[in-house]
Amino acid sequence: MRREIRYGLSGLRRRPTAAVIGWSVPQTLPATISGIVVARAVDDGFGAGRPWTGAAWLAALLLAAVLGAVGGRMVFLRIGDLVEPFRDRLVRRVVGGSLSAAVAGEAKEGAVAQLTRQVEIVRDSYAGLIVAVRGFVVTSLGVTAGLMSLSPRLAMMILPPFFLGLLLFVATLGVSAARQRRAVRADERLADRAASVLAGTVDLSGCGGEVHGRSLVAGPIAEQARAERALAWVAALRSLCFVVGGWLPLIAVLAASGRLVEAGFSAGTITGGLLYILYGLQPALNSFISGVGGSGLRFVVTLGRILDSTGPPEPVRSAAAAPTAPPDLEARGLTFAYGPHSEPIVHNLDLRIPAGDHLAIVGASGIGKSTLAGLLCGLLPPDSGTVSVGGRDVAGLSPLELARFRVLIPQEAYVFAGTVRDNLAYLRPEAGPGQIASAVDAVGASDLVERIGGPAATVEPSELSAGERQQLALVRAHLSPAPICVLDEATCHLDPVAERRAEAAFAERPGTLIVIAHRTGSAERARRVLVLDGAAVGEREPAQIQPAS
Repeated sequence: MRREIRYGLSGLRRRPTAAVIGWSVPQTLPATISGIVVARAVDDGFGAGRPWTGAAWLAALLLAAVLGAVGGRMVFLRIGDLVEPFRDRLVRRVVGGSLSAAVAGEAKEGAVAQLTRQVEIVRDSYAGLIVAVRGFVVTSLGVTAGLMSLSPRLAMMILPPFFLGLLLFVATLGVSAARQRRAVRADERLADRAASVLAGTVDLSGCGGEVHGRSLVAGPIAEQARAERALAWVAALRSLCFVVGGWLPLIAVLAASGRLVEAGFSAGTITGGLLYILYGLQPALNSFISGVGGSGLRFVVTLGRILDSTGPPEPVRSAAAAPTAPPDLEARGLTFAYGPHSEPIVHNLDLRIPAGDHLAIVGASGIGKSTLAGLLCGLLPPDSGTVSVGGRDVAGLSPLELARFRVLIPQEAYVFAGTVRDNLAYLRPEAGPGQIASAVDAVGASDLVERIGGPAATVEPSELSAGERQQLALVRAHLSPAPICVLDEATCHLDPVAERRAEAAFAERPGTLIVIAHRTGSAERARRVLVLDGAAVGEREPAQIQPAS
């Protein structure tokens, strides 16, 4: 629980938190003076036959309530400044953890439930927890100060049972947290199972498997129902704690009222004490128990679940570190077909691409160029044969390890919302401004970066053309430390001049370059050319490729 509390406290940014505390001060006024004002209104005003004096005291209470309302309004306006950045930070952690797990080749369950449900639970409970704790502290301090000013003896009758109820509630938090964790796990299992069943709804309906589909989700539904019933018993324990802390002080004062009068307590003093209980301590304790017992437990348990399953992602820098020596890329007996009854796209291919080579792969559209690129990059598993990089079979390498060896830019380049620098240095986050600028200039993307607004400017992917997205992705690949670069028609949306400059930059880049060529110029600039003609796979020298008509 300490970890979750520390994580929550780290979201309390200094300026919004100071604003919340500052505007909470006016809210303490009604709680502090309410009992004293009523006591004076009764003893010095209405009870003494001076109604205007009593009304004046009540007017002071009304003024304090107005000031408290202004403070409350400003507090709630500032809470969003704490909650929304905390939610955004948690979303980034969940998404980053899921991506890190995918890159590492690990299956990650519950990611959908975490992003669509659990993050929102944490967000709402975080806000509720802030409101509950702040309200309890403000009211408790105000009532304590008011009671001590009104009558220390009366305060000693009211405050001990109040704090006893509070301690009993704190003692139940361990049981409540355990049951809340069970409910969260049940929710994750139900979400994953329901998603799987819904994805196969058409198939289940087509083969008459509705009963089987219902049976698949019946167990998780029953488990979640049991977890929710267990939480209902915890709510009953919380009600008992409120009885001790909220009602025992009232009973104590009422039972001792005769002795208090004999001891010289005025009607106004007793009435003021009862007012502190009924309109101060009881609402504060009820809100605190409801908030911490509900929002607080949901926050701790759900956040803990997210933190456990989205542990600190491995830095991209270590994943992108290049091998100590440039590796050879080799295929032996490589065969691949899309389905058991389909003709092989690649059949019994032997290919060796030595370190530092510049190979162009050409052929008609649909002949299998991108398929071969996927096989060489380890994205597709071959039906037979092997692909090795640096003497290691890619089938035995995780995606994270493969990322150390090769970078692939597909035809439809991906650009994400973020700064220009984030997009360019994604595969090499330690790159300095000079390195980024050199890569931008080499690929020919200087005008584009300048038009967007420079490295610190925000990229809006929807506002970029396909060619502009390709230019940014090309800079990213050029800057990557991976020694093997595969351009799968990654310049098809560029004009011939821009394409020539980009390919020349990659040809001068240290390492191996493989280009899926859609123009004859790409083949003419290569050292070797691999031709896929649908019948056989062969190699030709670049000089033998004829210009397109």
